[in-house]
Amino acid sequence: MKKISLFIALLFSGLVGAYAQTTWTSDPAHSSIEFNVTHMMISEVTGKFDGFEAVLKSDKADFSDAKIEFTAQTSTINTGIDKRDEHLKSADFFDVEKYPTISFKSTSFKKKGGNKYELKGDLTMHGVTKPVTLEAKFNGTIKDPYGNTKSGFKVTGELNRTDFGLNWNSALETGGVVVSEEVEIDANIQVIKSADAGK
Repeated sequence: MKKISLFIALLFSGLVGAYAQTTWTSDPAHSSIEFNVTHMMISEVTGKFDGFEAVLKSDKADFSDAKIEFTAQTSTINTGIDKRDEHLKSADFFDVEKYPTISFKSTSFKKKGGNKYELKGDLTMHGVTKPVTLEAKFNGTIKDPYGNTKSGFKVTGELNRTDFGLNWNSALETGGVVVSEEVEIDANIQVIKSADAGK
């Protein structure tokens, strides 16, 4: 009888925990996903994805137990130059017809101290899934003038695009290549607490 009671208590506890979990979704008007690559070995080119969505689920106010998922639409890549964007959308790079999304699913969100975190997860791009490690900074939680509860994060990191099959390049006569293999990630994400959270 005690074992049954303990099982019921644990089950109830699990159900309560699941119900208490809060969902946060990205606010696209106040968020950005940007990247930087070295061009011609002498300068940087910055781009972004205009279409993306992030979902964060957590029980804790400091988000130390957060589960994070992210999806970007590759067809929305934007470097400010139409001709370059079309090349990036082609089979030389993202091949957007075949691979319409980039996705990320966290495996851990570990607090390192203060407001700094280590974010690990699986990144899927160009049909390839690889584990990546990113740095995150939690900028706090506020209530905006419209009564919405919001939190802000800055996520940075670096990855090698060839790990995901984005191999196109061209050699320069003076040495080096047109586009670096290393890509810097710089994301600023503002998330909104679900309206029915805590009800």
